Amino acid sequence: MSEVRRITSGGPWEESVGYSRAVELPNGLVLVSGCTSIVNGQISAGGPYDQAVTAFGVAIDALGQLGLGARHVVRTRMYITHARDVEEVGRAHKELFGTVRPAASMLIVSGFIDPSLVVEVEVDAYRGDSA
Repeated sequence: MSEVRRITSGGPWEESVGYSRAVELPNGLVLVSGCTSIVNGQISAGGPYDQAVTAFGVAIDALGQLGLGARHVVRTRMYITHARDVEEVGRAHKELFGTVRPAASMLIVSGFIDPSLVVEVEVDAYRGDSA
């Protein structure tokens, strides 16, 4: 691959803000933008665990559009609004990436675009020689 590839999801803010759901660089690095549990314009899950699972699912779906999956993930970032949610979001992360074991960060932030959201995630993946 010799050029940057961009994937869109049709999310409501991609056009108005000017970003892509995922960007693949020529070196095989894939960067997935922040994902929440908003699916088809609706928040699809309530609590922190469910929101994390759904948000990571949105990210993994974006990777799938590039022929990659969870096994290609090398870094995750989890943004949460409450310290009390660390265990639930961490449990979702472990279920999805426990065997992959990417580098990971979990940060507490003051809030998101919709106040009912409590989790947002980002993932970085690497195609490497496995493509």
